[in-house]
Amino acid sequence: MGVVSFIVLFSTMWQFDSLLETMSKDSGTRPAYLFTLRYPTREPGRAEADFGRLDAKTVVRNIYILFSGYELPIATENQEIMDIVDPSTPLPPWFTEEDLSAYGTLYQKSGFLNSLKVPYRSIEEEYDIEDHVIKNPMLLIVGEKDYFLKFPGVEDLIKSGTVKHFASDLEIEYVPEGSHFVQEQFPDKVNPMIIAFLRKHC
Repeated sequence: MGVVSFIVLFSTMWQFDSLLETMSKDSGTRPAYLFTLRYPTREPGRAEADFGRLDAKTVVRNIYILFSGYELPIATENQEIMDIVDPSTPLPPWFTEEDLSAYGTLYQKSGFLNSLKVPYRSIEEEYDIEDHVIKNPMLLIVGEKDYFLKFPGVEDLIKSGTVKHFASDLEIEYVPEGSHFVQEQFPDKVNPMIIAFLRKHC
């Protein structure tokens, strides 16, 4: 059927601010062992210290305000990323206070350590894989107003088709006015794209 399946490796995984604890049972023991060897406990860094000054709900609010725009948010030399946000700035119109409360509650329990590690701090990791080309059918949905496109080379990598050197059966769909959070901003556009892709390949 050509669509990648995901396997749940652990029975339970909790994350506390600076401690990642895994629990496993029976056949989950070996994956938990390998996971723990590969991802030892990481001490909190600068970003965690920045986030730690604020409650989880405020951090989530700031993230949605900062990264729903088209411009790349950059802190000055004497700023942290959370300092950029004006507290009076409203949430994006598609992200409600109810959404914020739900997300804030979840991050209050989990913390942000793992969210910062994957993928941001693991991007340079190397894996012992000979063929780096993904041949399974893949779908990339891009918001045309995603700030990520402002990173040097990213927009050209996607629009020139060079990205298909790494994913040979890649389909790309664009959402005009879509931000970095395009799936939340335009679910009425994104969901049909995903459903059509799954129907095509299943």
